[in-house]
Amino acid sequence: QVQLVESGGGLVQAGGSLRLACAASGSIFSIDVMGWYRQAPGKQRELAATVTRGGSTNYADSVKGRFAISRDNAKNTVYLQMNNMKPEDTAVYYCNVGLPFRTIWGQGTQVTVSS
Repeated sequence: QVQLVESGGGLVQAGGSLRLACAASGSIFSIDVMGWYRQAPGKQRELAATVTRGGSTNYADSVKGRFAISRDNAKNTVYLQMNNMKPEDTAVYYCNVGLPFRTIWGQGTQVTVSS
């Protein structure tokens, strides 16, 4: 089995920054896409950012210019640097890891941005 450990969530003031990390371990053969999704109260889960093994990134329009996704392939870890945070960024953030035949999800970490 593959295990994901998420860290870095918490409470931050508007305009501040947080960095999320998600480390994958266990029976890993290969990982292509890693990413972060988020779900605000009463809303659908949505993509925030993804990054391929080769470093290609994709961002939701709502976070472009403020968030930066990166990864350390040697550590099977993906990061999400969140800057200039806004109250609308408040959500549970879920790590997603793409394995050869399925994707797996982290348990989620709460991010709350106060105004």
